[in-house]
Amino acid sequence: MTDKIRPCFTAFIGPKRLAAGPLAEVAIAVMQASRRPGAPSIIIFSDATGQPTDLDLRGTERDVIARLPQPTWPPAAESEGTASAQPRGRGRPKLGVVAREVTLLPRHWEWLGAQPGGASVALRKLVEEARRTNGDADRARAARDAAYHFMSVMAGNLAGFEEASRALFADDRRRFVGLVAGWPEDIRDHVVKLAFSDRAEP
Repeated sequence: MTDKIRPCFTAFIGPKRLAAGPLAEVAIAVMQASRRPGAPSIIIFSDATGQPTDLDLRGTERDVIARLPQPTWPPAAESEGTASAQPRGRGRPKLGVVAREVTLLPRHWEWLGAQPGGASVALRKLVEEARRTNGDADRARAARDAAYHFMSVMAGNLAGFEEASRALFADDRRRFVGLVAGWPEDIRDHVVKLAFSDRAEP
């Protein structure tokens, strides 16, 4: 289960996929490849967002690893781990709760205050219900956005880009796959993976 939620990155050297996996592994592969004579430019992408990731690859492998941004995923696991590592005092257990300002109209506060458990409990229930109801749509939107960000960088000048973009945002998988079929193999396969890998074939 951990492998499915661990943040992954993919590096491209020109139109070819160089490496994929956790950021540390990809960074080392990119560092080694970039030091070869005449190496073309290499771009590292976050699979979660499709956005390029800039890294400082100077020094030794240990130097590169030490400078990598610290992962913040999965936040729930981190919150639970942090809470369990601390001594438990009196009162309610810590659940990784974060206090932030919420601005609502008076009638909203009145309704929330009348709910069992008060405003905080009611808001949590509403958020969890929305996550359950909209989870699939949210994941599909995030996948579509990641695919578009990636293809804008790697395929913006390729034939059929505009039409493929329209098919992507229309969620027309068959047309999208057909339009990108002529793109370089690794670019084509990666953009289809980003856009549709978590969904069944239509």
